Amino acid sequence: MKKLLILAVVVLFGTISLFAQGELDEQQKVFFRNEKSFAILLNSDGIGFSYRGAKRIDYRNKNIFEIDAGNLKLVKEYRQSSQQLGGGSFIFGKLNSTFYLRSGIGRQHEIFKKADLGGIAVRYFYSAGPVLAIYKPIYYKVYRLISATEYEIIEEKFDASIASSQDIYSRASFIKGLDETKIMPGLYAKGGFNFEYSKEDKIIHAIEFGAQVNAFPKKIPIMAGSDNKYLFFSLFVSYRFGVILDPLDPESNKLSNIFRRKKNN
Repeated sequence: MKKLLILAVVVLFGTISLFAQGELDEQQKVFFRNEKSFAILLNSDGIGFSYRGAKRIDYRNKNIFEIDAGNLKLVKEYRQSSQQLGGGSFIFGKLNSTFYLRSGIGRQHEIFKKADLGGIAVRYFYSAGPVLAIYKPIYYKVYRLISATEYEIIEEKFDASIASSQDIYSRASFIKGLDETKIMPGLYAKGGFNFEYSKEDKIIHAIEFGAQVNAFPKKIPIMAGSDNKYLFFSLFVSYRFGVILDPLDPESNKLSNIFRRKKNN
């Protein structure tokens, strides 16, 4: 996953460089402009999605509100294929599928302002707030001997005392075990840099990278064994897209106006 993150950063920054030049924006900028955006996050411990609202408070600063969701994994997770004919893939020893849902507030500060359409604005941001870990048990389809020559397939949770990878046919349906879902509250903090490179005045295209931590009062039982943890630190890179909203000019916030390109004179 770390190699994938490094590759993603290289590719994404290469993409940004293609947009580094653009025509001068001759329009007068509206000072109080807010943002609404969404992001796809690639984390070193999973993937996620994000919504962010940003409200300008002065020339370079905005207050932000975020809602994030994603999954949490451990480094030791290794997916393998069943040795049984027709079997599926599974992660041997995994106890629970784990997800997070969090919301927080923070600040975005603009370091370098974009002077040209197609140029790059550089900002840093940080946020923090409550997080919920949502985890449900995983059931496996397991071969069980019922006579000297007969087997049956049953669905059960991972049992470290008797299970082996040779006995597992596949993972059971995700729905199995939903009624056993548990929730653990915690806190999170996130910070990073934002590189906004859109060629349109009211459209947001940005690449972000940074670090984040999800902290819980006790270990979350993701895998069998002693490698579970309560502190999840990860690096992330994300692509963010959204729109600029002008509270002083509601008419300009209509989608038909936001996505209408200016015609060259």
